[in-house]
Parts: sequence; structure tokens; C-alpha cells
Amino acid sequence: MTYESVSKERYTDTSTMIKFKLNGRESLVVRPDKPLPGNPTVWRTEFFSAFNFADKALLERGWHLCYHSVSDMYGNPESLVKLHEFYEFAAETFGLSEKPVLFGFSRGGLYAVNYAAQYPDEVGGLYLDAPVLDIRDWPCRENLRGNREYRQCLDRYGLTPETLDSFELIPLNRAEAVAHLPIIIVAGLVDTVVLWEKNGEPFAKKLKALGVTHKVIVKPDCDHHPHSLEEPAEIVEFIEAHCL
Repeated sequence: MTYESVSKERYTDTSTMIKFKLNGRESLVVRPDKPLPGNPTVWRTEFFSAFNFADKALLERGWHLCYHSVSDMYGNPESLVKLHEFYEFAAETFGLSEKPVLFGFSRGGLYAVNYAAQYPDEVGGLYLDAPVLDIRDWPCRENLRGNREYRQCLDRYGLTPETLDSFELIPLNRAEAVAHLPIIIVAGLVDTVVLWEKNGEPFAKKLKALGVTHKVIVKPDCDHHPHSLEEPAEIVEFIEAHCL
């Protein structure tokens, strides 16, 4: 692995951000000044600073934050290998938790669930927010075909329009593989980008049927944005109750 230091700076009044490149990819770790024992960690799989209400609340309570960029790979097998390289490096170099909680926002849901299914012993829980769990809905829904993301996603998975509909290796079909984890889902019921009824809802039903420790928070009048909750106490409480 190749490591290149970029910068070290204060992130909040009580934390420091370390930016670096690992194998040429943007990476970062945020250290709280007073970390909790065991260095519990939030790992954002995409969109590090977007709607980060729960992230910052946990940071203030002594959690580490981290991120490694595999943007525009849509959770494909190659991206999981790259994420695993970061996981091993971060655990060894920065002493981060060996069971981080993965935060999967929007397309980050593809990375979070696929990683947890691929590396079941390296994840402590999942927080999925308006998550993409079926590429056939986003970015490959029929009315989206022709968009850059659609073409890119097919390329990353080696799919064609003809093989897409029968493709089954999607997070929506991996509920059983992550059934050992506590999982919280937050989503808007009128999401027009990532349809609730095609992603979060069927996944939540599978979790319930499997008896998974989970929580679902739905926002009746919310579209894809804004993500999360500005007052994230419910999210934080679930994570600290089940993932520490």
C-alpha cells in the first residue's frame, strides 16, 4: 500500500482531522480529543460531510470518524477490495475500531451493505439513510437510462441492459448476510430519487422477518433530501445502545 500524508488540522473545537491518500485515493480520519475506550468508529462510505448531524454528535461523545473514497464504483466487488485495504490500514495505523459502524447515505448504501455482507466480522452495525439497495431502481431505473450514472454503473459491474434485470448481487438480496448486525434505516416516504418502496421498505421487511435488531425512521413528507435528522438523538441512541 502507498501512503501519502496530506494535512492535519482542527476539525471541530474538540477534534482533529488527518487527511491522506491511500493507494492514491482520498482518505481521512477524525480523532476526538477524548476518545472512548476501544476507539469506536463511524465509517462514512460516501458523502463524508453531507447531513452529518449524527456523525458530529457521536464525535462529540468520543467516536472517531473516517472515510475512504471509492466514489462512482457503486459498491462493486473491486470497490470492496479497496475499502478493505483502507479498513486494515486504518485499524493498524490509527487504532480505529475493528468493528466500525458503517454509515451508508444514498449510493453509500451499496457500499455499506455489500461490505458488511462480504466482511461480516469487520462491521459493528449499519446506519442506512435513504439508501440505494437495488441498482435496478437507481441509477438504472428505466426513466434514468441514458444518464451518466446509468452507463457508469453498468460498466463497473460488467453488465449490459440485457443482463441487468436478472442481476441479483444487490444489497436488497443480502439481508440474511447482515442479519447479525444492528441496523437503523432513515428515509423519506416521498423520495423521488431512490424510491422507498424499491429500496428501504422491502429491506426493512426482510430484516423484520429475520428477527434483526433494527429501527426504521420514516419521514412522511420528505424527498431524497434532506438526509438524516437535524436532531439526531434517536439515531445516536440506537447506535450507542447496540453498536458499542
